[in-house]
Amino acid sequence: MEKVLNFKQGRVPLLISMPHAGLRLTPAVQAGLIPEAQSLPDTDWHIPRLYEFAAELGASTLAAEYSRFVVDLNRPSDDKPMYVGATTGLYPATLFDGVPLFREGLEPSAEERAMYLQQVWMPYHQALQQELARLKAEFGYALLFDAHSIRSVIPHLFDGKLPDFNLGTFNGASCDPTPASQLEAICARHGQFTHVLNGRFKGGHITRHYGNPAEDIHAVQLELCQSTYMEEFEPFNYRADLAAPTQVVLRELLEGFLAWGRQAYKK
Repeated sequence: MEKVLNFKQGRVPLLISMPHAGLRLTPAVQAGLIPEAQSLPDTDWHIPRLYEFAAELGASTLAAEYSRFVVDLNRPSDDKPMYVGATTGLYPATLFDGVPLFREGLEPSAEERAMYLQQVWMPYHQALQQELARLKAEFGYALLFDAHSIRSVIPHLFDGKLPDFNLGTFNGASCDPTPASQLEAICARHGQFTHVLNGRFKGGHITRHYGNPAEDIHAVQLELCQSTYMEEFEPFNYRADLAAPTQVVLRELLEGFLAWGRQAYKK
C-alpha cells in the first residue's frame, strides 16, 4: 500500500482527525466501481484545505489518504452498524444515494479487504491513539475534533436539508457538556448558518470510541454541509468565496474548544 495517512504534530492539546478526506483507490476497488462512483462523490472533499488554518492554532492534524470506498475509517473494525436506518459500513456497498457501489461480482475479495483493514484502517487508528496519548501525557487532557462534510441533501440518508453545522458528542457521552454547549453558542452567533447538536449525526466510531470525558479525552464530531464551502456536485470545486465565512466559524469553534480546555484543566 502507498502512503496511507498524513500526520502533522502540533503544539496544543488538540487533534483534528479527517478520516474521509482520502482520494486514493486500490486497483481492486477502482476496477470494480460503477461509473457513477469513479469521481468519488461521497468524499469529504477539500477538508484539509478548509482546515489549513489549524496549523496557526498549533493543532495536530491527521488526514486519510485512501478513500472511504476502500475502507471506512470511521466505522468499527467489527463493522457493527453505527446508525439506525440507512447507513454505510466498514466496507461500503452502496453510494449515499443507495445505489450499489460495485459492479456485480467485482467487489474486492475478503482477502483484499482484510489487507485494507490491516494496512489502512489500523495505521490510522494507531496514529490517532498514539497522538491522543501523547497529548494527554503532556497536557493532562486531550481534545479531539473529528472533521467531516457531506452533501446537504441526500434523501436516502435523511429528510430535507441538513443544518449547516452538525455537532455530535454521542448524546453527551464523548465530551463534557460544557464545551458542547459553548460550541453550540458559537454557531448560534453566526445567524447566516444553521446548526444542531446531536441531531442526525451524533458522531461515528472515532468520536464514540476515543471520546472519554472520565479519562480527560473529549471528542466532538462536526458534519459540515458541503454547500457552505464548495460545489456539491461534480467536479466538486472548492469555493473560496463560500469557504471564507465558514472558516471564521470553524476557527472560533476550535479556539473555543481550546479555551475551554485551558480553563477546565488549569493548574
